[in-house]
Amino acid sequence: MSRKTNLIPLSTGDFLYAIMIYVLIRIVLINKKGDQIAFLSLITCYGIEFLQLYQADWMIELRKTLFGKYVLGQGFLWTDILAYTFGVLFAFISEEIILHYFNQKSV
Repeated sequence: MSRKTNLIPLSTGDFLYAIMIYVLIRIVLINKKGDQIAFLSLITCYGIEFLQLYQADWMIELRKTLFGKYVLGQGFLWTDILAYTFGVLFAFISEEIILHYFNQKSV
């Protein structure tokens, strides 16, 4: 929606994408600490963003597909790096607050 309307800031999609990556990595690596999950999430998001600077013909063709468009993105933006950082931080802090709340309730 952030790409189709001016009512939602453009970086909202990148913010939510970073949260999704955090959750997916958390699901796969359930026994890792939150800071490790945050680091892996940031590396993944940053890696995908910096990969957009790579402009080989086969990569451009891949980006024209639905998968390539939504997973690999279209073009590098520094604002995306900022949105990914805030998204991962939001997910990490939310997880810490939730875990702290449930740990206090179980005591």
